[in-house]
Amino acid sequence: MDRDFLIDLFSDFGPVTIRPMFSGFGISADGTNFAMALRAGLYFRADEATVPQFEAEGSKPFQYQTRAKTVTVNSYWQLPARLFDDPEELTHWARAALAAAQRAALSKRPKKRMPAKAAMKKSAAKKRNRRVGEAKRAHHSK
Repeated sequence: MDRDFLIDLFSDFGPVTIRPMFSGFGISADGTNFAMALRAGLYFRADEATVPQFEAEGSKPFQYQTRAKTVTVNSYWQLPARLFDDPEELTHWARAALAAAQRAALSKRPKKRMPAKAAMKKSAAKKRNRRVGEAKRAHHSK
């Protein structure tokens, strides 16, 4: 699959960004990666809400081989081949994949950062404790 083929394939879905990734391309919309086009096929992002769709079609999760084992990536599933000829349904699957990717991104949001003033106090306390510890070690080593 080349870049032009992918742009055409997703034309009903809307604008996508296609970037080189591994041995193929990563496909994203609105800054969220939701698909991968690799030598082995086209893979869409999936989660507990969408995996049953893929399973019902007989699709498999993305796998790759290392020297020691086969690694299965359950968050990306191969797009059923029949969808390459059905742009309307492919668009539906692509929207579901984008939604799954967005849900995954939300669940990985970093915890709230400590306010700057509290962070400075914590840093000062760590430095003070480090100096006290160094002083104690120096005293005991004499």
